[in-house]
Amino acid sequence: MDAFAPTPPDWTQTAVHAREFCCPTCRALPLEAEQVWVNRRSPVFTEDHRRKWQEFYRCRCQTTWWAWSSDRPPSPFKKPDTPDSIDFPREDRNLF
Repeated sequence: MDAFAPTPPDWTQTAVHAREFCCPTCRALPLEAEQVWVNRRSPVFTEDHRRKWQEFYRCRCQTTWWAWSSDRPPSPFKKPDTPDSIDFPREDRNLF
């Protein structure tokens, strides 16, 4: 199964919305899911004009759940994308 396939797999039809970014039944993380599908055909735009998608997961406990991509916890591997989060030398701070 391609996580970015244009049509949703049948198992997504019974998915429940998870309030936290983990399986609502056994609390397994998305990395432990048996299947994944991202609904990239229907993005939603947030107040700050960023896109978010529904991410669907089929857990090893057979629970199917989804959450918004914007609810995903921050990655420790992602580089900062705003000038405010970069530690500039004091003399350069006024440039931004």
